[in-house]
Amino acid sequence: MADSSLTTMTVAELGKRIKAKDVSPVEVAEAFIERTAATEPQLNAWITQLPEQSRAAAKQAEADIAAGNYKGPLHGIPVGLKDLFWTKGVRTTSGSAITKDFVPSEDATVVAKLQDAGAYAFGKTNMVEYAYGGSEHNAIYGAPKNPWGLDHITGGSSSGSGAAVAAGQVPIALGSDTAGSVRAPAALCGLTGLKPTYGLVSRYGVSPLSWSLDHVGPLAHTAEDVAIAMNAMVGYDAKDPGSANHAPEDYLAGLRGDLSGLRIGVLQDDFIWDVTVPEVKVAFDDAVAQISALGAATEAVSIGNLERLAAAQFTITTAEANTYHHEMIQRAPELYHPVIRRRIEAGFFMPAAAYVQAQRVRALFEERYASLFETFDLLVAPTTPSPAPAANGQGIRLPNGEMPSRETVRLTRVFNPNGLPAITMPTGFSEQGLPMAAQFVGKRFSDALVIGAAHAYQQATDWHTRRPSL
Repeated sequence: MADSSLTTMTVAELGKRIKAKDVSPVEVAEAFIERTAATEPQLNAWITQLPEQSRAAAKQAEADIAAGNYKGPLHGIPVGLKDLFWTKGVRTTSGSAITKDFVPSEDATVVAKLQDAGAYAFGKTNMVEYAYGGSEHNAIYGAPKNPWGLDHITGGSSSGSGAAVAAGQVPIALGSDTAGSVRAPAALCGLTGLKPTYGLVSRYGVSPLSWSLDHVGPLAHTAEDVAIAMNAMVGYDAKDPGSANHAPEDYLAGLRGDLSGLRIGVLQDDFIWDVTVPEVKVAFDDAVAQISALGAATEAVSIGNLERLAAAQFTITTAEANTYHHEMIQRAPELYHPVIRRRIEAGFFMPAAAYVQAQRVRALFEERYASLFETFDLLVAPTTPSPAPAANGQGIRLPNGEMPSRETVRLTRVFNPNGLPAITMPTGFSEQGLPMAAQFVGKRFSDALVIGAAHAYQQATDWHTRRPSL
């Protein structure tokens, strides 16, 4: 019987114990394998599990460390990979029937980087088909369940990654974020999730949804764990046309003990608050009070016209997704889930003028965000308008009606078109015991500041330390 307490630890805690040789990578692997076997029948977080491959990787890590070849805080750490990250010799389904048998001949760049840092692939997590949805779950591989409430959604599209980390099946996982698909499941599952600056983490070997909006990011329990992962993940990649040639940073060095000296804009847009339920607002207001107590100067501010930016994001996604799937969906439309198929096929009817106009809106907001960041170091807003909606399809219940569950990404999507870094962190729990969250947003390449601010907040609160009783 493995030490089950290992599955409640953060990456940082596990890394320190492995480095000190208080625990071996093999013991860590066995603990997570046992935890996954015990909980997976309830959660359905994985499409492909890799227990034997994980055992072999853990034995190799143990041998390397014993030989004096310690690679850093990720050495011997298992990582969950959303099943659109290419893995050499292991199928990558992208959650779809059309690619259910695709076995890549190489790893995605970010997967290779994590392996170079000593981590290993624990398995491939469940997801919305081709990442095209904020809440709907996979009809082929089944619906992942939220560990905080099995009759509630995890959020999408990195649904399995959120469920797996929250349940202690793995200490960290990767997701992709086109409209909020890292931040929404992280928020609804009580985790910390980062959408890095566009281009900072390579997307080579990551099945795309919308090439100009897709970001790759980690989901973990803490901002510190996110910083550890980012130190390994970041780097220019000539194989990714959108890759940014940005000078390396030490994201761990950017962690802060307080927020003194920072100017933080507290977003007041009706686009946000007209759909945010009262429980989330109370938790958000408490978080802002804590942010102020940590030394930040907070001030109410509105971005303005966010509905236009949200519409532009939707238009760009529709056009670019159709371009990628153009041939496959004409060749085998019956292999797509009907909901996903309709979304992709809508791109056949998207006028070129609409796509051009959406890019113009994107450019206008580039100027607006640049203006805001002349005054503010960071912006803060709720991450999702409600805790995790029920999985019965009823949607998000508002005081004046109901909104589709897919709109869990309503408050995240407006930061994708301009490639801004954004991190979500837990800020409390609802009366039903479901997580609630807020997100810090910064200007491009201020990822260290964004992560550091979340870390400071987590040093003063304990929401991120809670674990579901599953």
